[in-house]
Amino acid sequence: MGMIHLTNPRDAGELAIIKGLLDGNRIAYVIHGEHTSSLYPGVRFLVSRVMVDKSDRARDEILLSKLRLSIREASA
Repeated sequence: MGMIHLTNPRDAGELAIIKGLLDGNRIAYVIHGEHTSSLYPGVRFLVSRVMVDKSDRARDEILLSKLRLSIREASA
């Protein structure tokens, strides 16, 4: 069971939505730099990294693509 990088949320709000989506679908994840990135917002190299199990990668990417599509539609 190896963890792989899924995404880098742009801000704390997007991270909260992603965590809720993963929790709601019972997908195990690890967040690297979750609190450091919120202490120094805007610093490019201090970003949160969402890591998921390699076996969940395809399902996770589908969920994230649907999430990003709905965000774009709501903001258009």
